[in-house]
Amino acid sequence: MGALRIALTVIYILICIALVILVLMQEGKTAGLGAVSGAAETYWGKNKGRSMEGKLVKITTGLAIGFMVLAIVLNLTIF
Repeated sequence: MGALRIALTVIYILICIALVILVLMQEGKTAGLGAVSGAAETYWGKNKGRSMEGKLVKITTGLAIGFMVLAIVLNLTIF
């Protein structure tokens, strides 16, 4: 079980590094009036999921879920 814990820890660290890089790559959301009223979203329209920003959001969400699951698994005392 020690080898499995080491492998999961290495994967966990790689996910942490990838999350930091992906969050830094994303554009900042404007804090102006456009973000409050929703006018900032009109630029992307229906194709927001196909843009680079949309892909980054999807990948970040997937990695965040993996991060949380691995954190819970590594915290279990079965290893």
